[in-house]
Amino acid sequence: MSTFDTVPVSAQLHTIGDYLRFAASQFNRAELYFGHGTDNAWDEAVTLVMYALDLPEQLTEQVMACRLLDQEKSELLAIIERRVVENIPAAYITNHARFANLSFYVDDRVLVPRSPIGEYIEKQFAPLIDANKPPERILDLCTGSGCIAIACAYAFPEAEVDALDLSVDALNVAQINIENHGLSEQVIPIQSDVFSGIPGLTYDLIVTNPPYVDQEDVDSLPQEYIHEPEMGLGCGVDGLDIVRKILAQASEHLNDNGLLICEVGNSQIHVEEVYPEVPFTWLTFERGGHGVFMLTKAQLLQYAETFKQQVID
Repeated sequence: MSTFDTVPVSAQLHTIGDYLRFAASQFNRAELYFGHGTDNAWDEAVTLVMYALDLPEQLTEQVMACRLLDQEKSELLAIIERRVVENIPAAYITNHARFANLSFYVDDRVLVPRSPIGEYIEKQFAPLIDANKPPERILDLCTGSGCIAIACAYAFPEAEVDALDLSVDALNVAQINIENHGLSEQVIPIQSDVFSGIPGLTYDLIVTNPPYVDQEDVDSLPQEYIHEPEMGLGCGVDGLDIVRKILAQASEHLNDNGLLICEVGNSQIHVEEVYPEVPFTWLTFERGGHGVFMLTKAQLLQYAETFKQQVID
């Protein structure tokens, strides 16, 4: 039985504005978590309601006052109920997410794109990269939906971009997005366990958003995260099992003057504890975000022994 069957809800709600208000109220009462594209109940309601009606998300008084058909009301109530009862992130209901001002197909085979690195991609990594020396070869390690690789291809249209992931399911989603953006000649998906699938290949820029959530955070994640692939989130007690491998091996896959940019989120504290002597450059973000570091190839080589000693087999 529907959560809303006990009250003739559809008989009392008539307009798009009515359903937006109702959805936002239901989301707040259910104390849902918002962090997969929106950060509040109203924006989540707009995303889902306008998706169900095949309308753009720009709201005007005229749009808010539009009355709905009975079938449309039923469809909206079903989507609202699904979000409340199953705690499914809106992006998985709509199969759509935005990253770096681009649209991407997503489903539960990949994480919902939300990396703050998108802010740097939009500005071609300025001031980290000289605009007069754009990267010719870029690697997106742990690509998931392919969003970072594809955004980099837009930012650097002359660059060759490889998109690596261990998960075949994730690579299948990445392939959908590569084809949707018409980038099959520029972005190449490759199955790889960290760098294992690209022996001998080197890049000017490696960008990676690997699994990095520590066990304490995994145990306390909101219900919405349960719908995301577990292998894309947790990564050992301190969250750094894969990050350790990346740090130990990245220098072998960087050209001279190459850069590694890696997201570790809340596990920044563990990175600083494990590698206290390494001078990580922690990036700052205008639109919010933290836990992303940069190292040069020279720095990776300088601390190579430290990185290799920390690798957990």
